[in-house]
Amino acid sequence: QVQLVESGGGLVQAGGSLRLSCAASGRTFYVMAWFRRTPGKEREFVAGITRSGGTTRHDDSVKGRFTISRDNAKNTVYLQMNSLKPEDTAVYYCAADSSSIVRTTPGIYDHWGQGTQVTVSS
Repeated sequence: QVQLVESGGGLVQAGGSLRLSCAASGRTFYVMAWFRRTPGKEREFVAGITRSGGTTRHDDSVKGRFTISRDNAKNTVYLQMNSLKPEDTAVYYCAADSSSIVRTTPGIYDHWGQGTQVTVSS
């Protein structure tokens, strides 16, 4: 059974940092990604990474501040979030896809974690 389990969310002041982790079990996925959702909005793409780590993609809103990485030995993907802003406040979800391309549409992804809350205070 496939499971994605996120951790690392919390409350942080603006300008601070957090690192999210997502541990996958059950199988290995080629593409893993992070999405986020705020109340009343659809899930939006944050960052994605291929299995080799050779291809990463970050949304423009987080470029230069967030970095996605993965440790295949641990079947875990990370999202290092620096210079956090209040508008980064959201529930962050890990997602996994069997395709070979990092895509930004949430409906494409086959598996999802339960989400972890990130709150950035001003």
